[in-house]
Amino acid sequence: QVQLVESGGGLVQAGGSLRLSCAASGSIFSIGIMAWYRQAPGKQRELVARITSGGGTDYADSVKGRFTISRDNAKNTVYLQMNSLKPDDTAVYYCNAAVLRTKYGHMGDYWGQGTQVTVSA
Repeated sequence: QVQLVESGGGLVQAGGSLRLSCAASGSIFSIGIMAWYRQAPGKQRELVARITSGGGTDYADSVKGRFTISRDNAKNTVYLQMNSLKPDDTAVYYCNAAVLRTKYGHMGDYWGQGTQVTVSA
């Protein structure tokens, strides 16, 4: 089994910052792409940012210049530093990881339980 556990969400005023963390644990041989998604009430889940095992990154246009994704491969952990937060950033944020559980196995897609981020005006 593989578990992804997020932390760091909360309530913040517009213009403030939060840092999300997501730690993967369990039966892990290696981790490929790690990503953050978010889902606001009444909206579809959307990609916020993703990072390859080599550190290559990709961001949604709405967060470019404000959010930074990073990872610590030794700790199987991905981070999302969120600055200059806006009320539109309010959502449940989900961690996602592509995990290879054994050397000759198949890459599986895993999700965390989500953490609420609320930005007040």
